[in-house]
Amino acid sequence: MRLLTYTTKENDEARLGFIHNNQVIDMEDFGDISNFPLPNDMLDLIDMGFEIITEITELIAETPENFFEEIAYEMNEVIFLAPIQKPRKNIIGIGLNYTEHVAESARSLDTSNELPQQPVIFSKPPTTVTATNTEILLNRKLTNQLDWEVELAVVIGKDGKYVPKTEAMDYVFGYTVINDISARDCRRSGQWIVSKGQDTFAPMGPVLVTKDEIENPHNLNLSLTVNGIEKQNSNTKFMLFNINDLIEDISTVFTIEAGDIIATGTPAGVGAGRTPQEWLKDGDVVKCEVENIGTIVNTVKEI
Repeated sequence: MRLLTYTTKENDEARLGFIHNNQVIDMEDFGDISNFPLPNDMLDLIDMGFEIITEITELIAETPENFFEEIAYEMNEVIFLAPIQKPRKNIIGIGLNYTEHVAESARSLDTSNELPQQPVIFSKPPTTVTATNTEILLNRKLTNQLDWEVELAVVIGKDGKYVPKTEAMDYVFGYTVINDISARDCRRSGQWIVSKGQDTFAPMGPVLVTKDEIENPHNLNLSLTVNGIEKQNSNTKFMLFNINDLIEDISTVFTIEAGDIIATGTPAGVGAGRTPQEWLKDGDVVKCEVENIGTIVNTVKEI
């Protein structure tokens, strides 16, 4: 199922929906016509457990197509918001999770050229989240080295502690696209949160695709362009620590909870790793795509 948080051009209330026959169906309204109460918020839906997706899918199959007409919107009638507009906790970021990115970071960012033996974990505050078709804010008082990072994001579906990697996928609710925007000149004594945590530094979306729709999350192409020029192109199969590894490791450190978001790391091709280095500037258009999930597009706005 392809889930989204959206508004319409006539109503700015954030709504939960799903895509059916290339239309957006309002989730709460669908619950009403199905006599099966459904929430109007992505986190509330995730809290119901992954089993709810199976139940909704069965309800959709049983519902006559004409029943959808009064609760459907055409794609061009809605505005896509971030699937989870305000996460309950910081986004869990993973650094240096692709071999070639480790090498380019060692050349340009003074990080180690040795492959990490454990996942490198950082975080991004909930206020970093923004949607597709919004602006990435470039604050010149803070940075002159604004960079891009396309990533697959994993959304957790239930609470867990000390999750073994063999059971890790049971804790996944779904996937989305994230751009881990980074201010390379804002690292402080090796800490990354100022670099990674500024407002709008986590464009996300356009939808949340439930895990049953993705046959193998470890074989998805991901790419990024700036002003139509390709900068990154790789595949999630090249992650050093796959999703199972990450969930096992993170849940050993702290409890993972329903609605948590893990940004799984970026491949090579970031601006800092280029010769000469390239930085985002006012007006640049950044497009991120992950296979079978979708595309997010954002424009840089200098403030």
